[in-house]
Amino acid sequence: MGIISWIILGLLAGAIAKFLLPGRDPGGFFGTTLIGIAGAFIGGWISARWMDHPINKDFYDGATWAAAIGGSLVLLIAYRILFGNSRR
Repeated sequence: MGIISWIILGLLAGAIAKFLLPGRDPGGFFGTTLIGIAGAFIGGWISARWMDHPINKDFYDGATWAAAIGGSLVLLIAYRILFGNSRR
């Protein structure tokens, strides 16, 4: 997959992570979108590096989506823990 595919996957993974973890985010929509993109890259890297499951070249591979959504969820939770109370 190319960089554009990873960005699109990250946008969708960020939206899915936001759906799975509803609530107020410190960064709003823009912050959640960036977290989704970063989570897709990090989830794919972790999957390929330490879980011995190289990311498939296919955009519709379930493991690729699971890695991207998982990475987005982890980053969104960490972001909420670190910066969740700063906007109140």
